[in-house]
Amino acid sequence: MQFGIFTVGDVTTDPTTGRTPSEHERIKAMVAIALKAEEVGLDVFATGEHHNPPFVPSSPTTMLGYIAARTERIVLSTATTLITTNDPVKIAEDFAMLQHLAGGRVDVMMGRGNTGPVYPWFGQDIRQGIPLAIENYALLHRLWREDVVDWQGRFRTPLQGFTSTPRPLDGVPPFVWHGSIRSPEIAEQAAYYGDGFFANHIFWPKEHTQRMVGLYRQRFEHYGHGSADQAIVGLGGQVFMRKNSQDAVREFRPYFDNAPVYGHGPSLEEFTAETPLTVGSPQQVIDRTLAFRDYVGDYQRQLFLMDHAGLPLKTVLEQLDILGEEVVPVLRREFAARRPAGVPDAPTHAALVARRAAQAAGDASGQASAPAAS
Repeated sequence: MQFGIFTVGDVTTDPTTGRTPSEHERIKAMVAIALKAEEVGLDVFATGEHHNPPFVPSSPTTMLGYIAARTERIVLSTATTLITTNDPVKIAEDFAMLQHLAGGRVDVMMGRGNTGPVYPWFGQDIRQGIPLAIENYALLHRLWREDVVDWQGRFRTPLQGFTSTPRPLDGVPPFVWHGSIRSPEIAEQAAYYGDGFFANHIFWPKEHTQRMVGLYRQRFEHYGHGSADQAIVGLGGQVFMRKNSQDAVREFRPYFDNAPVYGHGPSLEEFTAETPLTVGSPQQVIDRTLAFRDYVGDYQRQLFLMDHAGLPLKTVLEQLDILGEEVVPVLRREFAARRPAGVPDAPTHAALVARRAAQAAGDASGQASAPAAS
């Protein structure tokens, strides 16, 4: 199982000091957080994509390419790549290039985003959000797997004899997660292609996440990709930790109360009771995270949101130390002990290359033996 962090890259005033970091400071902080994630032994760093204030990560592949050059092991991903407003051709080429630069340590999460004005900024209509997501990904899927593509659809100019460059590393595209908060159509899309499904899991009650993941698993099996428990599932989560829970609650409360997304709404106590947000001791985070398995089944990737709402970089780095030293080692051990033998590991580039080679060998063996059998 993979453990990591994802960032939305918000530039938010620290409510305890009144200081707002500059965009430059926030971008550099995101890089520092990614480097720290590798240092403490996490598996994944993921960045969102946003094109509006107060967010800075408008060019995820630029940032991930820079981080790739400064890391050796950690998988680099997106927490959202806007499949609706980005050209599939550009996505295909950008992420294939990143694959080569990072030596395969790349995957990607497709999403529609949650900011309505972005659509007209990129020449699209938000009312077509779901059809755009479906059509654009259908094209992207082909661009990574076919050397020459002819294409005609509703939302972009046709392609004739087009080859995206560079081709995916080792002939294997980046693994794709389809991320969603609330759209069953996206769970269906992930299942249709046999891709991963990432449930955001940070705003809604567990019953909602359970329904979404359950739908994806059911449809994954329906499309013949394997049994429901072999579907590839990822979850988001939010945590803030101190040695004792009272200190964690006291320190995090002003950040929660003024957060851009959920500030000035439900109380911290109400939100932690109704969603997976955990504010407390490391043991509380361990217990709460292990309980996710009770309602989504065994899953492959757990990402935590830790650097939002104006939290200073020093605090976020302290949180990563706690996560890497006290929480993740226990989670690895406990999840591994409870996982049935048939549940697959999280996909990696090396594993996907090996699977492709095994399939090719099997196909060749079948073709070679067919004449003798007849």
